[in-house]
Amino acid sequence: MIQLETYQSGKFEKHHTGYMYFLPTPVNNQWKWGDQALNFLLEKAAIKIGELNSYARLVPNIDLFIQLHVTKEAVVSSRIEGTQTQVDEALLDEDEIAPERKNDWKEVNNYIRALNQAIEELEKLPISSRLIKQTHKTLLSSVRGEHKLPGEYRNSQNWIGGNTLLDAVFIPPHQDYVSELMSDLEKFLHNDDINLPALIKIGIAHYQFETIHPFLDGNGRIGRLLITLFLVDQKILQKPLLYLSTYFEKNKGLYYDNLTFVRTKNDMTQWLKYFLAGLAETAETATQTLSAVLELKARIESTLPHTYGKRAANAAVLLQHLFEKPVIHVKQVQSLLGVSYKSANDLVSDLVQNNILKEMTGQSRNRVFVFDEYLKMFRLRADGE
Repeated sequence: MIQLETYQSGKFEKHHTGYMYFLPTPVNNQWKWGDQALNFLLEKAAIKIGELNSYARLVPNIDLFIQLHVTKEAVVSSRIEGTQTQVDEALLDEDEIAPERKNDWKEVNNYIRALNQAIEELEKLPISSRLIKQTHKTLLSSVRGEHKLPGEYRNSQNWIGGNTLLDAVFIPPHQDYVSELMSDLEKFLHNDDINLPALIKIGIAHYQFETIHPFLDGNGRIGRLLITLFLVDQKILQKPLLYLSTYFEKNKGLYYDNLTFVRTKNDMTQWLKYFLAGLAETAETATQTLSAVLELKARIESTLPHTYGKRAANAAVLLQHLFEKPVIHVKQVQSLLGVSYKSANDLVSDLVQNNILKEMTGQSRNRVFVFDEYLKMFRLRADGE
């Protein structure tokens, strides 16, 4: 039994070469607490996630809108790790990306693939080391971390911050403990006998994963992804619509401080309060975004018969496609609708004139059009809004 108020997070151990690493306490245990504020935050987060679920059930073709949530998550989660790709850019094809930005684009698109694959795999596989390693392999395929054991737990010591083990900000457990600690974490996630609310469980699990830091690269992204996977796996979320990366990135210092204070001050309570507040805030934002998307869709659809006449049916098909992938070329429109290049170009021109599409390259050839009003809902403030 772990009493939250007297919880001991672990201990620092000295390696024979002189550095100190942190060995966390296993988490697969019954947890209890007396802090009523934690219960209040837990209830609020559960209500907000429930509202998001209910709202998502009312949305026809909800899967159309999930891809933009996934893309934004990939952009933000990768940005925390230092990439510079923006949401609009992430939706382009690789051959449209400037050479100096290709690495960042690849990392973001790997994350999108990893996330989509992991959600699909959840139907066959539980959250497990196998699923986590598989997702990690996709994440690091053909990018900067490709030589850092993609799909394998680390077999050497890693560290966070600083240039060497001697000036590191934090040194996770020695590699010899990784398998044992990850096995404990996996058992904890699936242990139904401990009667722990799922939102508290995944808060503890995220902290523990980041502390174990089981991979040589990509730990932050996999750890953040684990939150959504768990919520979907436990049927707390019907669809993968909730991602905490934006909340964490908003004040990165606070995120890292709260993780650090668990290790240095045994303060798991404060971490969980911060985490639950983030779940509530993020679920509310996701609901508002869905609501705004539906209003936009209804508003544009109501204008189609009047504005586009005979082309209204094609405009409706194109609009549906744009909600799934809001970046398009005239040739793609031609192929989607099975019409001549001229007809596709005329329809795109009409959509530009009616402020539905906007040309983003400023060129007269190889033009790329974006469904700007829709994309605005997913852009990040640093993207220029």
